[in-house]
Amino acid sequence: MMDRAATDHSETGDSPVSRAFLRVAADALGLAREDLDHIDFQGEGVLPYVLPVDDFAAGSVAAAGAALRALLRPLSHPLSRAPLPAAAAPAVAANPSTATGILPRLTIDHRLTGLWFGTSLRPVGWALPPMWDSIAGDYRSADGWIRLHTNAPHHRAAALAVLRCAEDRAAVAATVARWQGLDLQQAVVAAGGCAAVMHTREQWRAHPQGKALAAEPLIAWTKHPLAATAPWRPTPGRPLAGLKVLDLTRILAGPVATRFLAGYGAEVLRIDPPAWDEPVLAPEVTLGKRCARLDLRDPADRGRFETLLAQADVLVHGYRPDALDNLGYDAKARRGINPALVDVTLDAYAWSGPWQGRRGFDSLVQMSSGIAHAGMVWRGADKPVPMPAQALDQGTGYLIAAAVLRGLKLRLEEGVAVNARLSLARSAEALFELAESAGEGAREQPGLETREDDYAADHEATAWGPAQRARPPLAMEGAPMRWDYPAGPLGSDTAEWAQPPSV
Repeated sequence: MMDRAATDHSETGDSPVSRAFLRVAADALGLAREDLDHIDFQGEGVLPYVLPVDDFAAGSVAAAGAALRALLRPLSHPLSRAPLPAAAAPAVAANPSTATGILPRLTIDHRLTGLWFGTSLRPVGWALPPMWDSIAGDYRSADGWIRLHTNAPHHRAAALAVLRCAEDRAAVAATVARWQGLDLQQAVVAAGGCAAVMHTREQWRAHPQGKALAAEPLIAWTKHPLAATAPWRPTPGRPLAGLKVLDLTRILAGPVATRFLAGYGAEVLRIDPPAWDEPVLAPEVTLGKRCARLDLRDPADRGRFETLLAQADVLVHGYRPDALDNLGYDAKARRGINPALVDVTLDAYAWSGPWQGRRGFDSLVQMSSGIAHAGMVWRGADKPVPMPAQALDQGTGYLIAAAVLRGLKLRLEEGVAVNARLSLARSAEALFELAESAGEGAREQPGLETREDDYAADHEATAWGPAQRARPPLAMEGAPMRWDYPAGPLGSDTAEWAQPPSV
């Protein structure tokens, strides 16, 4: 069993922009203002960029911590009755007294948050595979820039089928240069691939999809009354012990969310189809989880899946919105199998507009939304400049975890089950809004150079070899974040619930 706790690397100080995003997230979650008391931010930012990436990161981690702490409140406490926000005007509870005592303190370390937003793992005696496929990346088209995302074999095949060129970067670059960007984007998407042209911020705000997602809430909620309360309850010290989380997620936001839940004791069972793999990121995101495979087109596997779903407390899924629908497991069907389910779902480009359901990843949304262009202008570069981390994925992951925790609180307090929906593109809007409200210029931080005390002293026995894991970015008094399983490959376990070895 691995045990990790955050340590103080520098003086504790206020972080007004991080707190500003924490308030935005709290409004979206329906947390009370008093739920944000006794939260400290410490350390220096390590993610330099024109947008406040460090503060977005720290604020999203703090939101997950605040939602976890609120879940532990006694049900009789008035703060636990803060309502869900309306989409147009988020509601925040008034300021009732804190008669039941002081909240345990939360501490968020900017430096460690930056480390986790990059990679939390340092292999000992072995190396991680390259992050990107040899074809993936930004290319100059005839009229601008476009990014091809080809890490998955079928996405690579789709892009090359459209380009009809040799499978090497030089040939791809020469071919892309003859295409109009929007034409190539449409052709790759139509072929089942993933591509995104670079927009300016102004172009994206005028785009039909940009307009649609700007009207969406950061977190969209739907409540369903329950005839009977679910049996699970939080446990002091190990808050999520015994919580069953069914994980149908892929790179990267969903796995980040369920890794956080596993760190506080949730039993996370990740299910993947037979052929899917994530060799680059599995060592990073399978920490604390059991990973199995099911073929949801096979009748026997469908039966096993439905049994797991019926027994779960939480479902987190990040497939394209119609993927489960096409398999017969749309939101209504899932609710029919498990009326008490806390059902949280992620999309790339939001839930309305012409691009709803489009395949997408963090790096593509950065191109579409104007982030990569903003970085290019800031650096005076001649090509797109993305954020120094996949912060949309990471930050949205912590917001997903917070939504799960808020849903559990509402199930306990109000006797309702919830559906929550988030998207990477809406998180990008929140990042731009944070920059506009902060009114600050870019901060030239030095970037991250890791130190020995960034990592836990003990080695994690991953399936690939020993490694050091960074200390958690969040510390809550009385409930340290720790994981019951080391990272392991996808499909290495059986598709059944099993209590963790210690609670």
